[in-house]
Amino acid sequence: MVWKYKDFLCIEGLTKEEIELIIETAISMKEILNRTIKKVPTLRGRTICTLFYEPSTRTRSSFELAAKYLSADTISISVSVSSVQKGESLLDTVKTLEAMGIDALIVRHNSSGVPYFLAKNLTCSVINAGDGMHEHPTQALLDVFTVFEKKKRLDNLKIAIIGDVMHSRVARSNIYAWKILGSEVKICGPSTLIPPGIEDLGVEINYDIDKVLEDADIIYILRLQLERQKKGLFPSLREYHFLFGITPERLKKAKPDVLVMHPGPMNRGVEISSEVADSIYSVINEQVRNGVVVRMALLYLLLGGGRIDETSYS
Repeated sequence: MVWKYKDFLCIEGLTKEEIELIIETAISMKEILNRTIKKVPTLRGRTICTLFYEPSTRTRSSFELAAKYLSADTISISVSVSSVQKGESLLDTVKTLEAMGIDALIVRHNSSGVPYFLAKNLTCSVINAGDGMHEHPTQALLDVFTVFEKKKRLDNLKIAIIGDVMHSRVARSNIYAWKILGSEVKICGPSTLIPPGIEDLGVEINYDIDKVLEDADIIYILRLQLERQKKGLFPSLREYHFLFGITPERLKKAKPDVLVMHPGPMNRGVEISSEVADSIYSVINEQVRNGVVVRMALLYLLLGGGRIDETSYS
């Protein structure tokens, strides 16, 4: 099986076989990352551009490292010092970059749907690095890959997603991924942070966090996205931690082989205690490392693995 799409925009719409293809490719990329010299010539001569309209450490750095490990040339555009500040439109900005010969554009934007708009107007590949509150597809893939490394399977797992689901593009991508793969997803958090209609995605809503944790194979903790909240949706951070924070005492209610995950950055002492974040159950650092691996796999499939057509699955 080969990757058949020009772009990578979302998890929704992928098949189980397509997700498995990315995971299988990532397994081979992990060997490269474990070498002393992390360099292969796979994408030599290709140019990859990152364009981020929102702050990012993990996603941006891991995409750039993934490209460099595959020998691609990289260019990083900082919006704060670009012609955007002079009034240039988004489309004009990316058209200028494409005219310079880039092969792939990795974009993060605070408006949902921007990667789709760009994919329809560019001939180069477009990769969604997070759009508004819609999706963050590569985060879900690295999460899936991390679980596969630990559990050796991807189906019939019980995933508990805890926290600010309302504002989380990570939650949506993970829900799509795990449902496609045949696992069960429960979400839990303050009722004000659970979006109306989320159950239509095939998830179970439960406001009793201790009950949710009891049978979970994966505890996926979401960051409180205070920067996206326009009004107070809960009384205080202290109360949030008391009611929904993952602490050592709460973790005792979970399975002995449970995995604790977080997409980062963490608010220690709010949604997760330091003791849990640094515990033997935590695979948060593995998630970060696997972010490079999965993004290497994706770049390879888009630019070096041979597509059978130029269509988009969006």
